[in-house]
Amino acid sequence: MKKIIKSILTVSVLFLALQQFSAQKVVVGREVETTSDGKMLLGNQLKEKFLEAPYSDWYVKEHDEYALDQKAISELKKAKINSYNMVVFMGTWCEDSHRDFPRLMKILEEVKFPESKLTIIAVNRKKESPTGDEVRYNVQKVPTIIVERYGKEIGRIIEMPTTGYIERDLAEILKKDDQSVIKEIFNK
Repeated sequence: MKKIIKSILTVSVLFLALQQFSAQKVVVGREVETTSDGKMLLGNQLKEKFLEAPYSDWYVKEHDEYALDQKAISELKKAKINSYNMVVFMGTWCEDSHRDFPRLMKILEEVKFPESKLTIIAVNRKKESPTGDEVRYNVQKVPTIIVERYGKEIGRIIEMPTTGYIERDLAEILKKDDQSVIKEIFNK
């Protein structure tokens, strides 16, 4: 019995050590200085970073002045947007990101979207990040807002919302997801 316990313990320790060794360290809040664009965020970010200069110049104004579509906000709450994950690619040098990223953050605050389910990735002008996630997600333009459920992409908003409102586009994405689940159930 002692040999079995000792073997299990040894395998467990080796497994944990291997996991730690293979875990990739992700740097959060990376900021670089460029000759053409000045300060730029690059890679994984927390929303608090956008409240710092020079990003706060455009972030705070757009965030505070944006008028939410309350009907779409209600739809997002009803569709349980908080049960989804979101990955956002944006550029601190990009005018579309300056407009839509603060608006998205205001929407997510309004629906009390958990920050643990949100990944913000800032890219350079070539749409590259230090971790290369833009390749995995096939990001060509910014901002790109990707909605996922159970690790599977269910929809995305590229560059600007087709309805003119991010919250309306998000509601449409969630409606399509509900319909596809219903189809799967009844087509079997």
